[in-house]
Amino acid sequence: MGYKESYEKWLNSSAVDEKIKAELRAVTDEKEIEDRFCSMLGFGTAGLRGILGAGLNRMNVYTVRYATQGLARLIKDEGEESCEKGVAVACDSRNMSREFSEEVCSVLAANGIKTYLFDGPRPTPEMSFAIRRLGCAAGVNITASHNPREYNGYKAYWSDGIQLSPEQAKVVSDTIASIDIFDDVKTVPFEEAKVSITTLGEDFDDIYLEKVLEQRIDREAIAENADMKIVYTPLHGAGHRLVPEVLKRAGFKNVSPVPEQMVLDGNFPTVKSPNPENAEALTLAVEQAKREGADLVIGTDPDCDRVGIAARKSDGEFALLTGNQTGAVLLDYVINARKRNGTLPENACVVKTIVTSEIATRICKANGVAIENVLTGFKYIGEKLQHYLDSGEHTFLMGYEESYGYLFGDYARDKDACVASMMIAEAAAYYRSRGMTVYDALMSVFERYGFSVEKTLNLVMPGLDGAEKMKKMMQGLRSEPPKDIGGVSVLSVKDYSQGLDGLPKANVLSYALEDGSTLIVRPSGTEPKVKVYIMTSGKDEAEAKAKEERLEKGFKEKHAN
Repeated sequence: MGYKESYEKWLNSSAVDEKIKAELRAVTDEKEIEDRFCSMLGFGTAGLRGILGAGLNRMNVYTVRYATQGLARLIKDEGEESCEKGVAVACDSRNMSREFSEEVCSVLAANGIKTYLFDGPRPTPEMSFAIRRLGCAAGVNITASHNPREYNGYKAYWSDGIQLSPEQAKVVSDTIASIDIFDDVKTVPFEEAKVSITTLGEDFDDIYLEKVLEQRIDREAIAENADMKIVYTPLHGAGHRLVPEVLKRAGFKNVSPVPEQMVLDGNFPTVKSPNPENAEALTLAVEQAKREGADLVIGTDPDCDRVGIAARKSDGEFALLTGNQTGAVLLDYVINARKRNGTLPENACVVKTIVTSEIATRICKANGVAIENVLTGFKYIGEKLQHYLDSGEHTFLMGYEESYGYLFGDYARDKDACVASMMIAEAAAYYRSRGMTVYDALMSVFERYGFSVEKTLNLVMPGLDGAEKMKKMMQGLRSEPPKDIGGVSVLSVKDYSQGLDGLPKANVLSYALEDGSTLIVRPSGTEPKVKVYIMTSGKDEAEAKAKEERLEKGFKEKHAN
């Protein structure tokens, strides 16, 4: 069915409500109509993600029901027992998130599958924890993570608390492709679905928070610095209650939330985008920290799985740390803290993604700790964690990725900004006892292990031909491999589409350069862009930065046009 026929079908269907039809009638631009109906939002291992609105290629109640019918097929194929185990369902604070979570429950109920629904916005990692704690068959969180306000999404997880495997995602995707979005999707009114829903509230939060609190290492350092001022912002998202609560329970008595951003609001009125990776998102928090004399700012994204921080420098100004920098500080702190109190396992292992800074490898090697690389995506870190538990090969110490995601402990299988916020605060407390801030700790890490500079280029390719542009770019890099980038010779190329280093096949190219730098290219799995990761190091920041700038300029000139 072409986009025009699909558009007319929605306009003429009795299943589509008048509000959606009115939105479609207001669309007069043919290109926009085509964009809304060119295809169904792609369902992959990360689930769905797209702009809110009417149409197949948008997030709305119909596409959410459609995807859930596919998930129901996956669960029902496992048998009656899986239906009885049920599905943990959560949502963040985005526009339509609560409505979509109720739609998920309604479709699952119509398919004979029970659900556990949180009574309000919750962090994605708590949902991952809930799956395993409750013995569920699967889990769903309605969120678009750190994307702008126009977006929403659908994260799907399996019984292990990890996002769906490619094979499972294909079952869902194939089911969607084989059924009609209106006629073949089973649903019941939410009021009827309630008989098969168990509500999860604050009692369950307590169980989750106890697991988070178990990850503390140096309680004495926290106690000695209980008055340390911490400014926190949830950026209008799901961390608004649990992050301050876990910091309080950990022993910190002086946590100062940003009042304007403690309000749950899917329009994210105080920021352009609720992404703690962006300096702009933490502006209010930094200003408050300066007024109140705090040394640390913590910010979490709407589904509270990513965390960004700002730390005071000696001149009184604040530096925003990158995900790689925060990870390096945490890794160095955790290894040495466990050495000090005698809890560092002999077979300890750290897991990071291939696009995460190699300073982690240098830290681990210097401290006798194993480290493993996995593909981009925290699901692969979760899989490694589970493998270690099953095999006993290693003891999982920490997992992290450059995109501001961290996990300690084995209670969840996804990155967790609640535990990361607590561990960042603990590290800050320890360094405060030594007259240092987290920024000072970062400089110490660089001095001991070499200065590192990393940058991610986002080559955005929107529009109907975006996917084709991305494909052509990757094909071009493979058919004519660059001999140099920015004048720096390429020593070797890894094409992960061949399944290298024991990892699954992936559309990723990695270049090792003569100056010791690494450049990695991969299309995003959730957004219309190609991501280019540049990782350099040097004897000082200036040398590492110069290398990064040269590689960035060289790659853009030859390959980003």
